[in-house]
Amino acid sequence: MAKCAICSKAAHFGNNVSHSHRRTNRIWKSNVKSVRVNVDGAAQKMYVCTRCLRSGFVERA
Repeated sequence: MAKCAICSKAAHFGNNVSHSHRRTNRIWKSNVKSVRVNVDGAAQKMYVCTRCLRSGFVERA
């Protein structure tokens, strides 16, 4: 599963709860993109969540 290389954000687990209160498992996937970023002056491909991209924690190559 893809995980953000900057903030370590990954999938979260929980339950779907129906109107009759029956519960089934579910998963919330984080919005992680595979992008080319500059690391020490060299381009490197890594998985980064869109929140880190928007906040400017990485510089795209």
